[in-house]
Amino acid sequence: MALIVVAAGGWYGYQQLSGPSCSGRIALNVAAAPEIAPAVQTSANKWTEDGAAVEGICVAVEVSSTEPVDVAANLASQHGVTLAGVGQASGASVIPDVWLPDSSTWLLRLKTAGATGFAPTNNESVARSPVVLAVPEPVAASALGWPNRKLGWNDLLQQVATNSKLRTGIVEPTRDAAGLSGLLALGSAASAAGADAAKATTAALRALATGRSALRDDLIAKFPRSTDPASIASGLGAASLSEEDVIAYNAKKPPIPLAALYLDPAPLPLDYPYSVMPGVEPTKAMAAQGLFDVLKKTGGFRNALARQGLRAADGTWGEGFAAPQGAPSPAGPAPTSAAPNPGGGTAAGGLDPNAVDRALSTWTAVTQPGRMLAVIDVSGSMKEKVPTAGNATREQVTVAAATKGLSLLDDSWSLGFWTFSTDLVGGQDWREMVPIGPLTTQRDPTLAALRTVVPKTNGNTGLYDTVLAAYKRVQDGWEPGRVNSIVLMTDGQNDNASGINQAKLLAELKKLLDPERPIQVIFVGIGTGVSRAEMEAITKVTGGGAFVAEDPAKIGDIFLKAIALRPTTVR
Repeated sequence: MALIVVAAGGWYGYQQLSGPSCSGRIALNVAAAPEIAPAVQTSANKWTEDGAAVEGICVAVEVSSTEPVDVAANLASQHGVTLAGVGQASGASVIPDVWLPDSSTWLLRLKTAGATGFAPTNNESVARSPVVLAVPEPVAASALGWPNRKLGWNDLLQQVATNSKLRTGIVEPTRDAAGLSGLLALGSAASAAGADAAKATTAALRALATGRSALRDDLIAKFPRSTDPASIASGLGAASLSEEDVIAYNAKKPPIPLAALYLDPAPLPLDYPYSVMPGVEPTKAMAAQGLFDVLKKTGGFRNALARQGLRAADGTWGEGFAAPQGAPSPAGPAPTSAAPNPGGGTAAGGLDPNAVDRALSTWTAVTQPGRMLAVIDVSGSMKEKVPTAGNATREQVTVAAATKGLSLLDDSWSLGFWTFSTDLVGGQDWREMVPIGPLTTQRDPTLAALRTVVPKTNGNTGLYDTVLAAYKRVQDGWEPGRVNSIVLMTDGQNDNASGINQAKLLAELKKLLDPERPIQVIFVGIGTGVSRAEMEAITKVTGGGAFVAEDPAKIGDIFLKAIALRPTTVR
């Protein structure tokens, strides 16, 4: 009996010394990108076993493996904004306490989209994976001189433009951070082509689009799975992926391994920011900080990352990392800040939020065809000079933006062109310059018509009558399988005493509205004389959006965003 008592007392004492001295439970929910989730869970489990606690309360960490695009969609919905190409949130998804996406670009996109109140804290990188050009080894050796030749993005741009045998692909960059990083790098190389920049950009994007996939696994499945020359020739030849993707692919011992090409200049890496969501209660915020300290300060997490094919945040790697041939350590630029500069300039790390927005808008406009009626204001106020555009008139900068935008659209688009003011054709406020039709036949007539556009002296803004007529025209020839839209550019508000009023316009649009044949009405406001409320009253009925370029010189980027706007679903 004495021995039993002594043993029991010893065991109790051991439990008191070795077990957690906390009580209660704080449940910390972490949504992590699938490739990093196992490493985070392993470190969280070890922390819990060692007695994780906050102010005497035990901490339990639940790590869910979640695609960043799904969390981004949910956050966008919660904050009332739309991210291009992301789609609607899943009804089953929830907002985590901590989000660990694969890239800070997700945070940047949400902030740039205007997600009011979205201000996650910490946001420090806990891991890293360079973005590389993944190429089957035989193709890399024969077409790109790997491993002896060091390539740059300019070299790839030239290959994309001239080598018809190099089949390129990309994961949809609106939904994938590695795809976006590659798009930004290739776009930067194309923009350096001088007078041919627009042509080079369009050609590169269209080449990538031929092999694009909505899902990373689908793209990876397109790489050749046989050493047969025909299989190699017909398979995917090059794609922008993460280093971790290449390591994971090669770990499966495929017949043809992938080479990871580290191109110059190094594109933005995946940086895995540790983001504590706004509104998290104080005890959970302290628990989140505790988990962050475990991830940043323990060698166990570094080695757990290495086993997943990921680097530490500084670009170096831990034990067990299967480095691809030629992998530098560290690699790529430092992780970027997720926060745009309040002054509107470049974010820390060299990432300009406007550059991201522009790249995604260009991608969407180039790769996703639509049917559009472009309508340009020719009222007298469009004669006003724009000091920031070398004193060109508002009309001139608008026409220049439309002309540049037209160059991005391929022949799969359909386009029509109107102008409007008041009493342009008798008492009619609009004039059809080019009827809606395939760009194969309408491109040259549209360019010629744009060169003839001049403002009407003393003309007012016949906005409401024009919107109604344009809506009816687009609806008459509505085409399934593409976005049917009206893009209307104006510098004023409705000013037509003899036309319909707002109440009449909205009532007529509601009668015409057909959910089976949606039409987006997209306004591009020019200058400070427009009424966003007036435009949004219309788009709330029809769908679409209102964009305002208070500085008319900035209309080019605004017009690009307008033609790239897509509804969540296209019938």
